[in-house]
Amino acid sequence: MVRTGPVIALIAQLALLALLAGTVGLSALGWLVGIGYGLVMNASLAAGLARSDATILGPANAVTLFRATLVGGVAALITDSFVRSTSIAAIVALAAVALCLDAVDGRVARHTGTVSPLGASFDQEIDAFLILILSVYVATSIGPWVLAIGLARYANLAAGWPLPWLRKPLPPRYWRKVVAAIQGIVLTVAVANFLPTPANIAAVAAALVLLAVSFGHCGWLLWQDQRVQYRQVALRVRSS
Repeated sequence: MVRTGPVIALIAQLALLALLAGTVGLSALGWLVGIGYGLVMNASLAAGLARSDATILGPANAVTLFRATLVGGVAALITDSFVRSTSIAAIVALAAVALCLDAVDGRVARHTGTVSPLGASFDQEIDAFLILILSVYVATSIGPWVLAIGLARYANLAAGWPLPWLRKPLPPRYWRKVVAAIQGIVLTVAVANFLPTPANIAAVAAALVLLAVSFGHCGWLLWQDQRVQYRQVALRVRSS
């Protein structure tokens, strides 16, 4: 299942793209992005499974993999929206199911005793990519500042290269998961355009502020930990 899981998921990705093409329509660009996403996502998962010496894919990772396939459909449709009229209902439906399943895979992992660093990382990256592509779509109607929500995760990763202390893991905290979920929910509602434009802008702005506070708090904790380590090193140097 470890070796065949990503292959089956890639086939499922192609099947979803074919379903979208046959129902709401999909341009060549949409196909290209959907297939490219499927190849990269499943190849990355296969590499991660190989590095972790996993013997089974696991039920929680299977749920995340299904959710990742739905996100591929969202990416294809949002790409489509830049070259042709696309189905907002399909985007919202796929994103909503993916967001709902985000609350399932973690519970499955804990219930089955299959919590793993790979599973947590896989889940986080799928969340981040869904938020990124939703922010790209919403930015076209509300403003480019919305992209700050989608790019926050990747900006943090980039900052971790010159500042290695930013790459250190933090203890799990439920609040961070809630903040990430809020971003996806608010952006999906903005895509659906259920609310008046001023209400959409206010909701997305509030989500961005919440995200900034969450990232700021995480950065502060990591910096404090780094300061403690600096002091410990300085004390050892002085005492030697």
